[in-house]
Amino acid sequence: MSAPAASEVAVGDSVTPFSRTVTQEQVHAYADASGDHNPIHLDPDFARSVGLPGTIAHGMLEMGILAEAIASWAGGSANLLSLSCRFSKPLLPGDTIICTGTVVSIDDSGVATLEVAASSDRGDRVLTNGRATLRPSR
Repeated sequence: MSAPAASEVAVGDSVTPFSRTVTQEQVHAYADASGDHNPIHLDPDFARSVGLPGTIAHGMLEMGILAEAIASWAGGSANLLSLSCRFSKPLLPGDTIICTGTVVSIDDSGVATLEVAASSDRGDRVLTNGRATLRPSR
């Protein structure tokens, strides 16, 4: 995915859709890396006992994938200035997360603000109300 030059970014531009299938192995690796060993992420029986369909991916793992998508489009992680979103529905291991974004404004210094989101291939909106600011590469 090639990054747009700052002079080429315009309001209404869309981030190239970015998708990744999340596996249970990735969820376990994220639990180890983050120290978050909540059983809703690791134990299918426990997850079902609390009303979930099975284990779910960590919200911050999902947000990390969204950050990768936006940063790649912007020309690298140094160009992603901020990212926020709401965790709205669970992402299940085996689901593919699809990340999107649209430029909604550009300030006089070239900083672009995007509305960003992510959905699962099951059609659930897993990350909503997202906002990112970035400085596209020059």
